[in-house]
Amino acid sequence: MSHLLIVTSSLSGAASQSNRLIERYSAGLAAADPRLEITRRDLGAQPVAPLDGARLGALGTPAAARTALQATVAAESDALIAELKAADVVLIGAPMYNFTVPSQLKSWFDHVARAGVTFRYTAAGPEGLLTGKRAVIVTTRGGRHQGAPEDHVVPYIQTMLAFIGIRELEIVYAEGLAIGERERQSSLAAAEARIDALTALAA
Repeated sequence: MSHLLIVTSSLSGAASQSNRLIERYSAGLAAADPRLEITRRDLGAQPVAPLDGARLGALGTPAAARTALQATVAAESDALIAELKAADVVLIGAPMYNFTVPSQLKSWFDHVARAGVTFRYTAAGPEGLLTGKRAVIVTTRGGRHQGAPEDHVVPYIQTMLAFIGIRELEIVYAEGLAIGERERQSSLAAAEARIDALTALAA
């Protein structure tokens, strides 16, 4: 039995194409493995608070020295990290907002990247501690930006996942969704085909 963690970050709710594609992927995996366990983290509906000085201080304070408020903040981060640790596969929905990830997804990464917990510093450099997992990124965007300098979505997520030890990665693009209906439908169909191919490999 495997465990899938779904992290979505769209603000569009039921109208979100990234959410729809995420559901297609998770349904494909569930069909391949009826015993699949799924944990869902909807950052659009329940965002993680942005990292500020107080929250950073709470995460950096030893557990025994934390105030009650700091303990609450640390417990929120601990819960997010526990979900990651339990997962075999991490499925991330990342629509492009102004050439980068939604702020909600950035806040999630800010709370799961913790020194001594999900990574550590060594003489050879930082070492990710969440090894043995794989990730899938589903990214949607109104224009076409794959591989372009202005695409700060995929490189950022790749960097953050590798930093905490997750290096096995698949990417599903749905681009040009705002260019026109023909372009939109063609791109979504290609993304769906890519998802179906990936989930078929898991069967």
